[in-house]
Amino acid sequence: MSDLFIIGASGTKAYRTAMAAISENIANASTDGYARRSVTTVESGSSTATMATYVAKANFGGTQVASINRGTDPYLDASVRITAMALGSANARVRWQTDIETALNDTATGVGQLMTTMYQNLDKLAASPSDTSLRVTTLDSIGRVAESFRQTAADLETISTGINTEAQASAQTINQQLSSLAAINNSLLRAQPGTSAYAQLLDSRDSALQTLSSNLNVTISFGAHDSAEVSYNGTTLVSGDTAASVAVTASATDGRLSLALSDGTALAAPSNGTLGGLFASADTTAERRASLDTLAEQFATDVNEWHAQGYTDTGASGVPLLSYGGSAATLVALDVEPDALATKSADGTLNGNLLTVSSTLRGSGSVEQGWTTLITSNANLLTASTAEKTTAQSRSDQAVAAREAVSGVDLDMEAADLLRIQQAYSGCAKILQVAKDTVDSILQIM
Repeated sequence: MSDLFIIGASGTKAYRTAMAAISENIANASTDGYARRSVTTVESGSSTATMATYVAKANFGGTQVASINRGTDPYLDASVRITAMALGSANARVRWQTDIETALNDTATGVGQLMTTMYQNLDKLAASPSDTSLRVTTLDSIGRVAESFRQTAADLETISTGINTEAQASAQTINQQLSSLAAINNSLLRAQPGTSAYAQLLDSRDSALQTLSSNLNVTISFGAHDSAEVSYNGTTLVSGDTAASVAVTASATDGRLSLALSDGTALAAPSNGTLGGLFASADTTAERRASLDTLAEQFATDVNEWHAQGYTDTGASGVPLLSYGGSAATLVALDVEPDALATKSADGTLNGNLLTVSSTLRGSGSVEQGWTTLITSNANLLTASTAEKTTAQSRSDQAVAAREAVSGVDLDMEAADLLRIQQAYSGCAKILQVAKDTVDSILQIM
C-alpha cells in the first residue's frame, strides 16, 4: 500500500514539473532565443517502503524527472549563426554603398552633370567669344564643378566617419558578448545539467553566440558542460571563464579600418559579419575617395593646360583657372576676370582655343569619362551587393524557420500537452485518493 502512495506522489510531482515547463513555454512563446522546454521522466527503480517483507531492489518506486530538455538541434543552430553572419555583412555593405552612391551624386548638382553643363557653356562661348555674360557663365560653371568636387569629398569623408563609428559600436557589442560567454561558461560549470537553470544558461549562451556571429566570423566549439570556446583566425577569444577583447581603429588619411586585440596584437580583417561588412565598406569608401582625388587632380591639370595654350584678347597666355592642393577637398576655382579668359588660339582665331575643348578636355581618358566609370562601377557594386543581401536574407529566413520548427513554441501544441499533463496529474491524484480510501477502509475494519 505504501508503494501506491509513492507511485501517486511521484507522479503528481513529475507532472507538476511538466506543467511548469509548459507554462514556461507559453510565457516565452515570443521571446527571442528561447528554446522549447520538455520534461523527460524515467522509472524510479527503488522504493522508500520500509516493510520487512519487501525487497527494496525489486520494488517499483514510481516515476521521477530525469531532466528538463531544450528543443534544439546543433546543426540548425550553427546554420542560423552562419546565415546571420552573411546577412550582417550584406546589410552593412548595402547600407553604406547606398550612402556612397548618394554622395557621388549623379544628379543635376553632381560633378558629372555640372561638368556637362560646363562644356555646353564653353560651346556657347565658342559661338560668341566676345560675349561677356557668356564668359561669366563659363567661369561660374567651372567654379561649380570645383565646388561639387569639394562637396563630394566632404560627403565621402562623412561616410568614412560614420562607418568608423558603427565599427566601434560593433566592436563594443562583440566584447560584451565575449565577456558574457565567459561568465556563462563559469556558471555552466556550477549548474546541474538537466535543470531549468541549466537550460536558461544554454539559452543565454546561444543568444550570445548568435549576436557574436552576426558581428564577426568567429569559429565556435563546445567543451565541458556545454561551455563555448570561441576563436578568430586561430586566436582564442573565449576559453572557459577567460575572454579577450578586440579594438577597431581607423586610418586618419583614408578611413580604412584595422582590427587588433586590446593588447595591441594585430588581427586579420574580418571577412564576414557586420564588422566584416563595415571593413569592406570602409575599403570601398577609401577607393572612391582616392578615385575622386585623382579625377579632381586631372580636372585641374587638364583645364589649366587647356587654358594655358590659349590667349586672351590682349594676347596674354591663359592663367590657371583651378588650384589643386592634394585632394578633391582642396580643389578651388581661382578668381579670374572674364576678359582674362583665353579664348583665342595661337593663330589669332577669336574662338580658336574654345574649339579645342572637345579634343583636349573630352573623349577617351578624360575626367568626364573617368567620372562615368566611377559612377558605373559603384552602381554595379551596389547592385551585386543588393542581390547578395536578398539571397542572404532568404537563406537566413529559411534557417530560422527550420530551427523554429524544432526550438520554437507552438501554442496549439502546448495547449494540447497541457491538457494531457493535467489529465495525467489528475490520474496520479486519483491514485492517492484511492490509496487513502483503501487505508481508511482497512483501518475501519480493524
